[in-house]
Amino acid sequence: MSFSDSDSSSAYGGDYRNFRQISRERLLHEMLRSAKTGDSKSSWKVLIMDKLTVKIMSCSCKMADITQEGVSLVEDIYRRRQPLPSMDAIYFIQPTKENVIMFLSDMAGKSPLYKKAFVFFSSSISRELVSHIKKDSSVLTRIGALREMNLEYFAIDSQGFITDNERALEELYGDEEDSHKGDACLNVMASRIATVFASLREYPFVRFRAARSLDVTTMTTSRDLIPTKLAARIWDTLTQYKQKIEHFPQTETCELLILDRSIDQIAPVIHEWTYDAMCHDLLNMEGNKYVHEVPSKAGGPAEKKEVLLEEHDPVWLELRHAHIAFASERLHEKMTNFVSKNKAAKIQHGSRDGELSTRDLQQMVQALPQYSEQIDKLSLHVEIAGKINRIIRESGLRELGQLEQDLVFGDAGMKDVIKFLTTKEDATRENKLRLLMILAAIYPEKFEGERGLNIMKLARLPQDDMNAVNNMRLLAGASDTKKRSTGAFSLKFDIHKKKRAARKDRTGEEETTWQLSRFYPMIEELIDKLNKGELSKDEYPCMNEPSPTFHGTSQSTPVHQVPAHSMRSRRTATWARPRNSDDGYSSDSILRHASSDFKKMGQRIFVFIVGGATRSELRVCHKLTSKLQREVILGSSSLDDPPQFITKLKLLTAHELSLDDLQI
Repeated sequence: MSFSDSDSSSAYGGDYRNFRQISRERLLHEMLRSAKTGDSKSSWKVLIMDKLTVKIMSCSCKMADITQEGVSLVEDIYRRRQPLPSMDAIYFIQPTKENVIMFLSDMAGKSPLYKKAFVFFSSSISRELVSHIKKDSSVLTRIGALREMNLEYFAIDSQGFITDNERALEELYGDEEDSHKGDACLNVMASRIATVFASLREYPFVRFRAARSLDVTTMTTSRDLIPTKLAARIWDTLTQYKQKIEHFPQTETCELLILDRSIDQIAPVIHEWTYDAMCHDLLNMEGNKYVHEVPSKAGGPAEKKEVLLEEHDPVWLELRHAHIAFASERLHEKMTNFVSKNKAAKIQHGSRDGELSTRDLQQMVQALPQYSEQIDKLSLHVEIAGKINRIIRESGLRELGQLEQDLVFGDAGMKDVIKFLTTKEDATRENKLRLLMILAAIYPEKFEGERGLNIMKLARLPQDDMNAVNNMRLLAGASDTKKRSTGAFSLKFDIHKKKRAARKDRTGEEETTWQLSRFYPMIEELIDKLNKGELSKDEYPCMNEPSPTFHGTSQSTPVHQVPAHSMRSRRTATWARPRNSDDGYSSDSILRHASSDFKKMGQRIFVFIVGGATRSELRVCHKLTSKLQREVILGSSSLDDPPQFITKLKLLTAHELSLDDLQI
């Protein structure tokens, strides 16, 4: 038996691997494959996990991947299991006392459940628990490995992870501060973030949003210190890693920027108009799962089918970050080209005159079984895009979206919102609430006292919706609200423009090609400044001054110099991709070459947002990876779509209610 941190050779040499690929390889090769030792090379094994590690594994690997590594059965450590004394077992578990007790009960005594146990802990285990394991001599002889994997995060995207602290907003920003809960939340978050760096063998230069007190007379709140506290705890863990993990870097290899939700209260509630964001915002999806109806092959009623919208789907990978209008156009082009290149389809539509609709094209090619895989992918996305466009039309979302963006850029104000509320009484409760939350983020003083009540009455919104608006002040912090209400945070315009803006207009940006794509999350600006070396050290101080040899972009490029933008990247949104994939097949090339542009990347940038990240922020990280030629990885306590974020915000002052009570 050896007790050591496992070695991650996947992070060194060979082709550049993105964040999720490294996570996957560690789980499959370093953990599952390493259990093939001695006489067990040809035998099947049992994989035993707890609830948390099941989720970690499912984010990075498919069941087929696990089976390929010799696992024939996956079990829950807390369920009663059948003894399999001729088989070896791999335990991937959290290092808790309960899990260790369960493991010992499995392997102790004269009749253990399994022949040999290979134990991998998701994070660092205490000395006390190691001693507890070593006390039982009968178990010791049956342990093939006892290691710390230090992989306790959830890779939800090729460049994104969460720590799964779903109640972080409530525990850290609630009006009834509970220091015990808050500390426990930060400890878990810090531990899990640190395992990201253990997995990638990266040692970060740590920066964080500083507490923003106005002056010496202004008291700094505990909420305002959250990024500072988190940075310190991550730093402590990384310091330990430097001493105990083999091959862990001793000097800085990347940059980490720790932020919280206060840096941008608009991004979680504004309508984001990309395909990915619209799917999750408008279609009531459960995670990445989309349920649709497919015609029955036997000719009976339509059958419901579940599909996952994820990076294994080449059409999704190509279009997810595109504006919904562009995605709809491209899908129609793909379907048209598919038909034009297909003899059977040509014969079918030869007798028809005029241009075919997307629906016509879809029906036409569904009868072509030899092309079922390609057409299934295209048909799925044609259906989804059609459904989204119907919702946009029926709910008048374009007009609302225009008003939202005009507010953000200072082209609209209070009068425009009042006009909308009085003339668009059929707007949904959620859309009206989101509009008022954007207004409150820009004009917090207009929601103080009686004025706020009058606005909510005009919108005909109930009290718990008012709570969501009022609770934004808990995220902003007293000092921030005070600054903004006095106008110190507003951007300066010419004397005729009195409206306040929350964003600067970016002239000449490619995003402005499409209506309603002006908005950008604040992290885009912050990451860009970090890359250029222009991020204020007063507002974003560092835990560690970088070593003299540290360079932000590459070993030969200084941190302030921006690398040239490669237009060849195919990982990001369609604005960075040549328009040459025009049929159902060519999307596959997007998938095949997904990592090709990572081979000459500079050093990674990690951004962590306490309190939930948004899909627009994840999109920005993909975009900036191409632009800066540095892999930008986004982490957060959770990834929230607008309805989830609003529900969590209501909970900040609704202690007697549950999440289910507050769904809107």
